[in-house]
Amino acid sequence: MAKRIPVAILGASGYTGAELVRLLSNHPHAEIISLAAETNAGKEMAEVYPHLRALDLPRIVALPEVKWNEIQAVFCCLPHGASQEIIAQLPRNVRIIDLSADFRIYDSATYEKWYGHPHMALGLQKEAVYGLSEIYRAAIKNARLVANPGCYPTSALLPLVPLMNSGKISLDGIIIDAKSGVTGAGRKALQENLFAEINEDVRAYSVGGHRHVAEIEQTLSATALGTKVMVTFTPQVVPMNRGILSTIYLKMVPGVAATELREILELQYENEPFVKIMPPGHAPSTREVRGANHCFINVFEDRAPGRAIIVSVIDNLVKGASGQAVQNFNIMFGFPEDTGLNQVAVFP
Repeated sequence: MAKRIPVAILGASGYTGAELVRLLSNHPHAEIISLAAETNAGKEMAEVYPHLRALDLPRIVALPEVKWNEIQAVFCCLPHGASQEIIAQLPRNVRIIDLSADFRIYDSATYEKWYGHPHMALGLQKEAVYGLSEIYRAAIKNARLVANPGCYPTSALLPLVPLMNSGKISLDGIIIDAKSGVTGAGRKALQENLFAEINEDVRAYSVGGHRHVAEIEQTLSATALGTKVMVTFTPQVVPMNRGILSTIYLKMVPGVAATELREILELQYENEPFVKIMPPGHAPSTREVRGANHCFINVFEDRAPGRAIIVSVIDNLVKGASGQAVQNFNIMFGFPEDTGLNQVAVFP
């Protein structure tokens, strides 16, 4: 077997860390040699996640105990705001995929506005590459630091970026209505995520001001060659473990039909392993992508003239986080993008 890339996972005891362990355990070119998590340091991973008991994994250590001279790549799954100073201290030869929001926003003032504190690693902020794999793979390939996109932005941007590039849709009036499973909030204990609180409930949150709108608008504005694009984005949490369904409403430029939008997406993604355009009339559901690194999309004509509706689904922990991180790892190290990611969805 070819020599494998030694990797570390920081924040290994969170949901995205555990999902990375699951995916990387089947990766022929990656070897997990360090798992770090402050709250669970000293434990075996199987004590935290019994479903990983069959794997031969290193014991969880505290962050200062990671032996960086042995590491070539790190997946950083720390909370927002915690990654900046740690990543700034890493050796320059270590390549980084950061799953937090710390390096997704390029402008420091915009970052401070949305995240409530100054950025602590401005040099690295300018160096980071936004890791939307299918759109920015050329830049990802040579990057040292990749900012893995948020889950909501991934589901929205994969259909919207090609359509905006085509010039077939209006830059204004875009509405993104997105529903997520409870794991999107992380593993921390929160009263609103208790079973009795979330079961039989659908709840909108951060209405009119969710942080992910910053990276959605940043990417769409860059696609529109600097024209400021603003969207209406409302996230909701629903009583399921994982998955995101984004329903996107948009206006087409005069004379364009919804079938043309579908053809644009089919052409854009016809050779992509993970983004699939559904047959006409089929509305994709989250169960169709559960546990897999897929994004399923379809386009529908609205009854309102000149408008279209897009439905886009992903697994928030896979394509929306850890799976896309592994895909970016593959791009960075020159492996086929589907390496270690050929899982099909779990059904039922």
